[in-house]
Amino acid sequence: MSKTTAYAITAIVVIVFGIFFLYPVGMSLAVAFKAEGGGLTLDYIMGVFANPVYVEGLWNAFLMGVFSTVGALLIALPLALAAHRWVFPGKKLLSILILAPLVLPPFVGAVGIKHIFGNSGALNAFLTNLGLMSKASPVDWLGTTGLLGVVIMNALHLYPILYINISSALSNLDPAIEQAAQNLGCPPWRRLWKITLPLCVPGIFAGATIVFIWSFTELGVPLVFDYTRVASVQVYDGIKDLNANPMPYALVGIMLLISASVFLLSKKFLGRFEMSVASRPMTHCGAVELEVWRGRALTAGFLAILFIACMPHLGVLFLSFSGDWYASVFPDSLTMMHYDEALGHPLVIPSIKNSLIYASWSTVLDIILGTVIAWVIVRSTIRGRVLLDTLVMLPLAVPGLVLAFGYVAITQKGAPLHWMMGANNNPMFLLIAAYTVRRLPYIVRAAVAGFEQSNITLEEAAQTMGAVPMSILKRVTLPLIGTNLVAGGILVFAFAILEVSDSLVLAQQAEHYPVTKAIYSLLSTLGNGHELASALGVWAMIFLGVSILGAFVILGKKVSSMFRM
Repeated sequence: MSKTTAYAITAIVVIVFGIFFLYPVGMSLAVAFKAEGGGLTLDYIMGVFANPVYVEGLWNAFLMGVFSTVGALLIALPLALAAHRWVFPGKKLLSILILAPLVLPPFVGAVGIKHIFGNSGALNAFLTNLGLMSKASPVDWLGTTGLLGVVIMNALHLYPILYINISSALSNLDPAIEQAAQNLGCPPWRRLWKITLPLCVPGIFAGATIVFIWSFTELGVPLVFDYTRVASVQVYDGIKDLNANPMPYALVGIMLLISASVFLLSKKFLGRFEMSVASRPMTHCGAVELEVWRGRALTAGFLAILFIACMPHLGVLFLSFSGDWYASVFPDSLTMMHYDEALGHPLVIPSIKNSLIYASWSTVLDIILGTVIAWVIVRSTIRGRVLLDTLVMLPLAVPGLVLAFGYVAITQKGAPLHWMMGANNNPMFLLIAAYTVRRLPYIVRAAVAGFEQSNITLEEAAQTMGAVPMSILKRVTLPLIGTNLVAGGILVFAFAILEVSDSLVLAQQAEHYPVTKAIYSLLSTLGNGHELASALGVWAMIFLGVSILGAFVILGKKVSSMFRM
């Protein structure tokens, strides 16, 4: 394809991205800085910092992000180092299973955690049965405020993102550097501290940035834990009073500035750091096979961490089958009634249908946009392709809550894009656009990896033989990168189905709920609401688990490129 085509594609992408990403985000900021009589003002921003409730919410959100990131790092780093260094029984299978926490929407997992570690949960019941705790004074393992529970849930859910980024960084290290240090008598722990960890800093920071931004703006988990004194919940509660109160927009603006600052600092730091790191190993050094007992001990360690990480899944699974589960180690009885009742609930089937529509359209759009964007980034030589790559990665720095609030701003009555809110306030176009923009970076990274792996000479040969560009794309290019697009599409579709922030904010009427909003609504149902939500959560868990496993089988270790900044 010519430079003209590349420039045309870039222009179209910039326009589309401008309308559906930059414009809504900008409108959120505009409302936050716009005075009542016109012009700019800092009154609303200063009002946030003058309100102790908002200040506490921002501080709690920051703590939530920092502690969640540290917790995820403490889990992911030892696992990645062990998998990189040693061969042990079940290593390949465990390297896949260690990603299991990603298969459950975190706010659903929070329900399971509460039933295990809550005051009347399974752990306290177990300790009471052993005589190690008084039933009258149970231990509050999740903390009185709920912050500890939110941090635990975020860390257990998000550590796989850090794990695959660190594993990718370790696989790109030049083993000759460590071998040289070993030959000079440097002991293992000193090599780890002085060589290995500094060289895998890019992977650590890339994953940590995503985990921090994700945790900093997490909405679903704090809602389930009733942790209301946090910025994301304060913004969500402010939806009911948007027309009369600009403070939620000001709070969104501050959250966006913090997230964007973390993203830009990470990119600047990594850009400077990666110049000193080899892009790929110059020599090959295989992992060391451990002695039998050491290997089994390491396998047991992996299984123990995996068991702890899957506690939320087990809690949701038991809850979905429980007849009654209160102040007991296990449910008193098991039943399939909740699955039947969940599928028969008036919210469930329409929500599944809605989610399939929203996610399918967004996946198709992402594959089309991601393929042409990746072609411009890898195959063209035009100026600005690096800026295009940076632009399409920006959604990783903008929380879903911020983007959703931007869509609310641009679809108010009298706004230019009010038409996107369909008849009867149907948010279909908004949710498709939000899902598309939020997940576009994943498909771009998958397509870029495909173009980089495919041999460009095959396309050049077809062009020399007189094939037209569309024929080359159909007969040569797409077959070469097809597996990458399939893997990326699977993940994009799965994550769109289980998107939380956009769904909770934009879908306000029951007939338009996607499945995650339906699950959240079921949680508030009196009686067996938690059980019904857990039953639906198990179906979602199975669906997303199969999707991630399929993507991992297709892409292998290259799946890590989809979770990089």
